[in-house]
Amino acid sequence: MTVRTDIDGTWEPRPAARWEDAFLAGNGRHGAMVYGDPADDRVVVNHHTLVRPNGSEHVRPPELADRLGRLQSALLAGDTTAAERFGAGRPLVWVQPFHPAFQTRLRPAPGNTAPSADDPAAGYRRAVRFATGEITAGCETWRSRVFVSRADDVVVQHVTGPGLAVDVVLDHALPGAPPRLAVGRSTVLTPDGARLTLRAGYPDSDLGYTGVTVLRAEGGRVSVAGKGVRVEGARSLLLLTRVRRHAGRVDPAAECAGLPDGDYDALLARHAALHRPAFERASLTLDADPAERALPGSELVRRPDSPALLERLFAAGRYHLLSASGMLPPRLTGLWTGDWDTAWSGAFTTNANLNLQIASAAAAALPEVSEAHAALVYGQLADWRDNARAVFGARGIVAPSHTDGESGHTRHYQRAYPLHLWTAGADWLLEPLIEHAETTGAEDPRLTAALHETALFYEDFLTRTGPDGRVAVVPSYSPENRPANASWGTVNATMDLAAARHALTASAGRAPGDPASARRLALADRLAEYRVNEDGALAEWAWPGLEETYDHRHLSHLYPVWPLDAVNPYDTPGTAAAAHRALELRGAENDSAHGHLHHALIAARLRDGARASAAVRAVLAGDFFHDSLMSAHYPARDVYNADAAHALPAAVIESLVQSTPHRLVLLPAPLAACPAGELRGVRTRFGAALDLRWSADGGVRAVLRPERDARIDVRVGAGEVPAAAFVELTAGVEHVLEAGPR
Repeated sequence: MTVRTDIDGTWEPRPAARWEDAFLAGNGRHGAMVYGDPADDRVVVNHHTLVRPNGSEHVRPPELADRLGRLQSALLAGDTTAAERFGAGRPLVWVQPFHPAFQTRLRPAPGNTAPSADDPAAGYRRAVRFATGEITAGCETWRSRVFVSRADDVVVQHVTGPGLAVDVVLDHALPGAPPRLAVGRSTVLTPDGARLTLRAGYPDSDLGYTGVTVLRAEGGRVSVAGKGVRVEGARSLLLLTRVRRHAGRVDPAAECAGLPDGDYDALLARHAALHRPAFERASLTLDADPAERALPGSELVRRPDSPALLERLFAAGRYHLLSASGMLPPRLTGLWTGDWDTAWSGAFTTNANLNLQIASAAAAALPEVSEAHAALVYGQLADWRDNARAVFGARGIVAPSHTDGESGHTRHYQRAYPLHLWTAGADWLLEPLIEHAETTGAEDPRLTAALHETALFYEDFLTRTGPDGRVAVVPSYSPENRPANASWGTVNATMDLAAARHALTASAGRAPGDPASARRLALADRLAEYRVNEDGALAEWAWPGLEETYDHRHLSHLYPVWPLDAVNPYDTPGTAAAAHRALELRGAENDSAHGHLHHALIAARLRDGARASAAVRAVLAGDFFHDSLMSAHYPARDVYNADAAHALPAAVIESLVQSTPHRLVLLPAPLAACPAGELRGVRTRFGAALDLRWSADGGVRAVLRPERDARIDVRVGAGEVPAAAFVELTAGVEHVLEAGPR
């Protein structure tokens, strides 16, 4: 196979014309979007905390628990629209929308001309190196370098050129900025440059944010000019930028007190020492054409069947996911936006999108992402308790379907999307943390406590039974679908049944011998069984008479397959066959990227490489990727959204390697674009790192480096379910698995 000689990254031969095409950097707190235009050198600055107050921050879950019993009785009695009246009359309230801070702008001072990026002789090139997080842009006489420091939590920009003559300003006037945004500026000259401050106060709020840029000039002269400064005759400029959201006022001088000293290269080295090891833990190498590897991203994305494209998007996905995760996990837009009018408020949408984005965190060796997710979850548990008490009259926790990162209260009330009825959220959001704990071998006591609280909710909530005497989940909701012959809120959505069963058993498994554990296991055993419908498919609602709506972007009812692995071809082949039939019948509805990749993840678990390949190709061929290699929600690059970019590495890994605490499956569903290659640094849920090499003729070699003892069931190959081979692993002892060509 071809050996890679290029540096992981992507490049373009021209500056970004749209903010969607700007190259991205981030440290999990600050984000930067780099245009790389010498005629108007713009860097859009973002921060995870920047959400605009809209009144939703004061909304608490309504007191509905006293009506719950009547609703349950009505639904069990066959009133298919009863849930539409539960919470009726409340306006739909979106969470506080995510927004950009401002952009730093460097434009030629009057009487000066910028280098031309359009002149082929100038040799313009814009690039991002994933291994360091550095974005460069330059031509014959000008160069810009930008990164967001993990070491110093600051956006760093360095510009060089002969006799730089530019005006520098912090520009808040980005698309969609509120006309009543209260903006104030100050400029202070310093011995080596200047300090620029921009303060913005939100309309009708005492909250706002402040951005500070310290400019250090090498040579030349700096003077106040307009809303910023003018630099004349400098050899280089170093800009350090920070943003903070706050109440009241802040002292810009105090904000600068912690800014780092040192030149650009020293700052980059300090950052790269943290960023590089994280990015380089895992990698994918395919049998790709070196000529295609050398293409700019905007050309490579036009070749959907190219292994070089899949290589680059795998690397870009891990890079963007790592860069967006820190104090919080990625939003719908990751950590970036250039527009105040972000779709769906740029929220964390928890009923599908967030979990899909972070699906590769454990396997792709990015514990930073799992830890960021943990920060979101554990930081909101008090609000989740409020949801359980107010809406359901129960102890324990219920997660919301949307959050801005501040509030975890349920507030999304709408007839067509009654997301306040979704009770599976806590289990769904805790599952990635279970996977992280299994992968690392370190059990977080906060996880155990949260699982117990989830189970406690189900003990209080699961009090009604159906005609068969089995415990029913009522009310129940399958995001964001409805039966063809009933309303959205109903009984026994398969996702709800799976979540309840999993939460009860997971809690019991962490407290063996506890009387509560026995009680929870007994309750799990009494839950309604999954239903196979007349089409032979795993039904989305395990309630007699409810008809399927197959053409939908969400695949919530296949939660038992992915990520739970409670339904799989090895232990539950009959139910797995029904799940596969459900996948065959599922439409793509509006071609949302998250729907395609969710489909691919489930197909891989069910060993259907052709279906997984088709789902991935629908994204690769659907014009979902901007020049930045960040993705869109819909085809034709419609609506900036991180789902595809972040979830794609998970789909690739699941097609090649799957693991549970007791099982390893190699090459269960290889993608058509991956006939041969090498996947390095994957982490397994039995505590071993894994390097995998496979060839087109069926040869496979896996090297396992276990960190703890384990006995695993190993399966190798696609197609029919292969026989098991049991392997004993010893901590610290490398183990090699090999299978010859077919």
